This record gives sequence, structure tokens and C-alpha cells, in this order.
Amino acid sequence: MAGDIGKAAEEMSSQLRSNLGPLVAMLPMPLTEATIESVEHTPTGQLVTLHLVGEGGEIRLATRWKEREGRPTIIEASHVKEAAPEPVPDAEQGPVEGA
Repeated sequence: MAGDIGKAAEEMSSQLRSNLGPLVAMLPMPLTEATIESVEHTPTGQLVTLHLVGEGGEIRLATRWKEREGRPTIIEASHVKEAAPEPVPDAEQGPVEGA
């Protein structure tokens, strides 16, 4: 939220930090809101979904965390694609053919 990408990168694996550009390009900077939507514990770590809102829009980011060198570390991050809404038939036109 503070806009300090360097500080945020400290929570990431060295591999993710070395390829930080594409991740930062996805973010709606500057951020105005950040919430944790879900946390799922798995046998190999945690999956955390973040909802990030900023002046450039909003994004849901799926992150995978593992313990590295004694601390939680983001090892993977990807954009969560939103499912397209189902089309709603126009009531005046009647039911959709084949439905």
C-alpha cells in the first residue's frame, strides 16, 4: 500500500525478484486498497488470493507462499482471470433457442 516495491520484494523468492517487472506491470498503481480474499493451506505451503485496487483499476492476484530460510516467502504470483458472466436472455425476446 505504501508503494515501496523494494520492501514488497523482500517477501518474494530470489527467482520472483529477478523477474519483478511483469508482476509490477500488472498492478493498478498506486494502490488505494489491498485485501486478502482467501487463504488455502496445502501440503506444500499456502495459496493466498489478494484483491488489489488502485487508480489504474483492480486485480485479483493469486500468490503461493512457502517457508524459505525460516520465513514465509512468495514463490509464485499470477493474475486471477475473472469468469465471463452468463448471458441473460432478453425477456421480450422469449427463451434462448436450444435452451
